Amino acid sequence: MSDTAITGTSAAEIADSVRALVDSGRFSPGEALPPVRALADRLGVNRNTVVAAYRLLGQAGTVETLGRGGTRVASPAPLAVEGYAQDSVLRDVGDGNPDPALIPDPSRALTALAGRPILYGEPVIDPDLERWARDWMTPDVADPAALRLTVTGGAVDAMERLLAHALVRDDAVALEDPCFLSGIRTVRLGGYRPVAVPVDEEGMTVEGLRAALAQGVRAVICTPRAQNPTGASLTAERAAQLRAVLADHPYLLVIADDHFSMLTRQPYHSIIGPEHRRWALVRSVSKFLGPDMCLAVTASDPETADRLAMRLSPGSTWVSHLLQRLAVALVTDPAVMAAVDRAGEHYLRRNRAFAARLTALGVPCDAGDGLSLWVDVDGPARPVVERLMRRGWLARAGDEFVLVDERAAHRLRLTVHTLSDPHAERLAADVAAAVGATASPREKVTRS
Repeated sequence: MSDTAITGTSAAEIADSVRALVDSGRFSPGEALPPVRALADRLGVNRNTVVAAYRLLGQAGTVETLGRGGTRVASPAPLAVEGYAQDSVLRDVGDGNPDPALIPDPSRALTALAGRPILYGEPVIDPDLERWARDWMTPDVADPAALRLTVTGGAVDAMERLLAHALVRDDAVALEDPCFLSGIRTVRLGGYRPVAVPVDEEGMTVEGLRAALAQGVRAVICTPRAQNPTGASLTAERAAQLRAVLADHPYLLVIADDHFSMLTRQPYHSIIGPEHRRWALVRSVSKFLGPDMCLAVTASDPETADRLAMRLSPGSTWVSHLLQRLAVALVTDPAVMAAVDRAGEHYLRRNRAFAARLTALGVPCDAGDGLSLWVDVDGPARPVVERLMRRGWLARAGDEFVLVDERAAHRLRLTVHTLSDPHAERLAADVAAAVGATASPREKVTRS
């Protein structure tokens, strides 16, 4: 379209004009905006004014700058999400869900939840839940005296609120690469700039964190155990090295997302040192009590807790006290927690058994921690996924979890813990066959 539709003499006016044209459909996704010089000359403004307008539009997610390709109206890019693929006739082995048979039945606890109604203005955290959560979190924070607790509607809700109070659009956030899908969505939909930090078998890498800090990140999100999708957990040595790097940045917001805490068999090692001033440890109940239990506990420093509290005001956005009471009833029931412990053993045992099957068939695989396996197929994973679909399986290609690490595109994330032994054997054979059919002649010789 002609650039004559754009009006304004200040950066804000020009940006508002473009946004109105996009909203009305007169500018379409992918359409090029006028070059800076041409638009500045027509509007009779300084070129820096147009540059500032385009920067505002970029921060709002309205446009994207493509270098020599100019500035174009942003296209709404679909982001991958966790969970089942709906309306598929294939057996889904990439969903990342816990086993529904291992999620505790809440019916008995629900019948005991009678109590007085909660009214506007009351404390946002149930006293019994707060007492239990303090015992849960205190051993794993560097400064228990400074610990403050907040309850949110799940771990993603906690991270969204933590980032919103600390950042503005286009601020940089250090994310593990490959990364949990919800982490990618949270950062991108918030308008923040993800900076990739590679992950190896010991978790977030030291050099990767240093490089992210050099790029001016304002927050770091780290998964200390059962990193999704790789299954890596921080070792004590790696955590100490990361703490040493962060020691020079005490006011950087550091978020530890310990999502698998009740199911993991790995010890917790923190990257948050005693001198760090802005931090949060987030633990959700969704992996062991079920995804519909939208509740997470955040332990944080007092200032971060105060800012979170401003976004969790009584009467508007508190987490239901009925849900809080149900959660505390379940986690304080010895029978329930014994079942949770058995579930953790089940996930570990089934993942290890499947990894052994794959390795025996010529597809080396190590079982990390978590609900899924991260399988190296020694080449692009998409063709492997397509071959598995023809065999009745729906797997997840690693490129969905990638920020910049192209090696992840050679991986599959497989969720196999619900498979019976015969089905697990068939899937392992089908994966090996699909990998073999996809490999180049040289790779086939190497594998054989």
